[in-house]
Amino acid sequence: MFTHILVPIDGSELSERAAQASLELAQKLGARVTGFVAEAMAPLPHMGTHVTTYLRDTDEHLARTEAHARQVLGEFKAKATERGVPFDGKFKRTEAVDDAIVDAAQEFGCDLIVMVTHGRGAFGELLFGSHTKNVMSRSRLPLLVLH
Repeated sequence: MFTHILVPIDGSELSERAAQASLELAQKLGARVTGFVAEAMAPLPHMGTHVTTYLRDTDEHLARTEAHARQVLGEFKAKATERGVPFDGKFKRTEAVDDAIVDAAQEFGCDLIVMVTHGRGAFGELLFGSHTKNVMSRSRLPLLVLH
């Protein structure tokens, strides 16, 4: 059935549900899991930002986001190892999280994506958007959505 599951995570309590569910599913199916963290690029400078300040802030942002991704993926890997599920962790800096998830699934040869949704409703989606809904509309892979 499914042999390689992509699980986009961000370290939130909500994404923890996707991690746990994907590991349970992978155990039952004999599948492997790739955890994926998409980190935002450093924001562009605004009026009055000095170049050296911007470059320092950008370097700090890059270090901070890489450390965050490594921590989140490390915790996910530890849980996968506990359960005997083959695991690989990947991260990417991007401006378009939804596209990065769809591209990652294809690049890594995944055949299922497991994601969570906040379930904010129509007004919440209007304000904040929905990565899950955007991935569903852009990917040709099956998507397991948890609430």
